[in-house]
Amino acid sequence: MVELGYALSSEEHLPNDLVRYAQRAEEVGFAFALISDHYHPWIDQQGQSPFVWSVIGGIAQATQRLRLGTGVTCPTMRIHPAIIAQAAATAAAMMPGRFFLGVGTGENLNEHILGEHWPPHDLRLEMLEEAVRVIRLLWQGGTQTYRGCYYTVENAQIYTLPDALPAVLVAASGPKAAETAGRLGDGLISTAPQESLPERFEAAGGAGKPCYGQLTVCWARDEASAQRTAHKYWPNAGLKGELSQELPTPAHFAQASQLVRADDVAQRIVCGPDPARHIEKIQEFAEAGYDHVYVHQVGPDQEGFFRFYSQEVLPKVR
Repeated sequence: MVELGYALSSEEHLPNDLVRYAQRAEEVGFAFALISDHYHPWIDQQGQSPFVWSVIGGIAQATQRLRLGTGVTCPTMRIHPAIIAQAAATAAAMMPGRFFLGVGTGENLNEHILGEHWPPHDLRLEMLEEAVRVIRLLWQGGTQTYRGCYYTVENAQIYTLPDALPAVLVAASGPKAAETAGRLGDGLISTAPQESLPERFEAAGGAGKPCYGQLTVCWARDEASAQRTAHKYWPNAGLKGELSQELPTPAHFAQASQLVRADDVAQRIVCGPDPARHIEKIQEFAEAGYDHVYVHQVGPDQEGFFRFYSQEVLPKVR
C-alpha cells in the first residue's frame, strides 16, 4: 500500500497560493504534503521562495486533516537548530498530530547566505546529527544547556510544546545519509526510487519506519506542452552529480541548466496526461520500498493537476 501526498513547491508559488494549494490537496484526497524550505529558488524563472514557517502557520488554519512536513529543512547553518526546535514545536502545537519535521544536510544555494564556509558532505552529516540532538533535547522541556562540536545552547527553554512531539524524518540521496537517517530519524525522505536507500535505512535502524519518496511530474493537456513547461520551470531536474548541493546561486543553476535539453528533463519528470505513466512511476517507488509518495507538479497549472489526479490517479492508487 502506498499513501499519496502533494509537494508544495515554495520555489514556484506565492505564499497565499501555497496555502490554497494545501487546501485543494486536502479536498481532492491527498493524505499529506511536504513543503520545501529554501532561501532561493533554483533558477530565477521559478521566481519565489517565501519563509516556510509563516506559510505553515497559514496552512495550519486552512486545513483540517492534511498532514504536513517540511521537505526539507536544513537545521545546521542558515537557521540554528534551537530556532528550528521552537518553530517545529509551534507548528506541531497548531496542527496536533498533523505536523512532522523533515531535515537534511541542505544545499549551498540556501545555506551560504550568511557568509559561512560550505562544508563537505561528511561534515554536514555530522552537523545534522548534532542539530537533531539539540532539537530533541529542547523538546524535552525545561531549561536546557548544550555545548557540542558545532552548536551551543545556554539556558534555553521552549515553553510552547505540543502534546505529542513531531516525528523527525531525515532526507538522504546516498548510502551514508541513508544510514544516518536509519540511526537518527523516525523516517526517510528521498527524491528517487532507489531500492538501496530504504534497504540501507532499514539496516541501520529504520525497520518499520516510513519511507517518503518525491515524484516530480508535469501534467498538461498534451505531452509536448508538459515537456516545454517542465523544461522552462524545472531544468535543474536534468543536472547530474552533486551540482544541486554545490552550486551557490540561482544564476549558476541557470548557467548549468543551459546544457540541459528538454529531452533530458523529460527523462527525469513524468510529462503529460497519460495516467498509466504517473501510476507506473508511483509503482516504481512502491517496489523500491517507499510507502509514501508525494507528487510535485511543475509549473503554474496546479488546478489542472488536481483535477487530473482526483479523477485519474488517486482512485486507482487507492
